[in-house]
Amino acid sequence: MSNKILSFTPENFADYELIDSGDFMKLERFGDHITIRPEPQAIWDKSMTEQEWEKIAHVKFVPKSSSSGDWKKIKANTAEQWTINYPIKSIANKSIKLRLGLTSFKHVGVFPEQAVNWEYIAGCVSKFDKQPAKFLNLFAYTGGASLAAGAAGAETTHLDSIKQVVTWANENQQLSGLKDIRWVVEDALKFVKREAKRGNKYNGIILDPPAYGHGPNGEKWKLEDQLNEMMKEVIQLLDPEKHFLILNAYSLGFSSLILENLVQQNIKSKQVEIGELYLKDKFSKNLPLGAFARFCSL
Repeated sequence: MSNKILSFTPENFADYELIDSGDFMKLERFGDHITIRPEPQAIWDKSMTEQEWEKIAHVKFVPKSSSSGDWKKIKANTAEQWTINYPIKSIANKSIKLRLGLTSFKHVGVFPEQAVNWEYIAGCVSKFDKQPAKFLNLFAYTGGASLAAGAAGAETTHLDSIKQVVTWANENQQLSGLKDIRWVVEDALKFVKREAKRGNKYNGIILDPPAYGHGPNGEKWKLEDQLNEMMKEVIQLLDPEKHFLILNAYSLGFSSLILENLVQQNIKSKQVEIGELYLKDKFSKNLPLGAFARFCSL
């Protein structure tokens, strides 16, 4: 088993910036929009004052419950939807575009730390020189990983349980000038079990499951209860020769060592990299935003 824990943060994401963090909040720039949002990991003090934050911010998220809230517009003419661009470092002259928007769940349509995984996916897919890689994105949200795989030439399947989110991802495909991504609205565990029974194989898989969730027919997902079962099924879908996998999780207290154990019990001969994704603010404070385990046979 690996014994080195790595840490990665996006390096070339000009349209994103974590300006400051602290007091359970974060101040971020997405393109030309500056937002204030809650962040449970930011338990330290802010480096700037509240007045300095609100002077430059366009909008602030105000929670109404543990799962939803409203956006308060600090600058009245702030648009509710806008677009950002991410250039894929490992593919010359290729970039993906993402339509962002103010949702009642405090999200805006992108988790910027995931750009690290997008680069890893694009790099692995680019190594397939004779036939396109088959790639599966589980719990796929608005599709950053799907777009990166598609831009690198993969035959991509994108799965999420929420139809509106899959529609959003399709918008991002069109904005990015891509096509032919396969869209699936289904419970992830049901899908991988069916694919395993059919004997279908993929060269690359990423899964970034939430702590809690629901399938389109009310299926319940709880990370610690079902991730072990999910991994046993997912491993069966990997092509035995050429393959890569990323298991990512953002859940308080969920260590990368847990993810390593889940992968290693099924892929005992592989060298698995583990670590954390983080964002660095302008005052050099590092905000942890997820653990990962990954491997690539190419």
